[in-house]
Amino acid sequence: MQVAVREFKNRLSELLRRAEAGEEIVVTSHGRPVARLGPAAPCAPADPVESLRRLRSQPWLRPSDGQPILAAAQPIPSVPEGEPLLSDLMLADRE
Repeated sequence: MQVAVREFKNRLSELLRRAEAGEEIVVTSHGRPVARLGPAAPCAPADPVESLRRLRSQPWLRPSDGQPILAAAQPIPSVPEGEPLLSDLMLADRE
């Protein structure tokens, strides 16, 4: 089934039900197909061993050395009692 974008927007709930039931919906813009909607494939639960294997294969990840992550060398000071927060100053400035 083909539907134009406007019709798709107006009948979204109905078309989603039809796609869930297995019908393929092709959305067109100015007569050209731009999207295809169909039933979602069932999601199988992830295998934790396979997930870890995939993560370890990523070049930008490296395993932890087991040491805790150190806090910042100079912690951010808290706002003194009675001083306005930056967010309050920004809101006041917008008014």
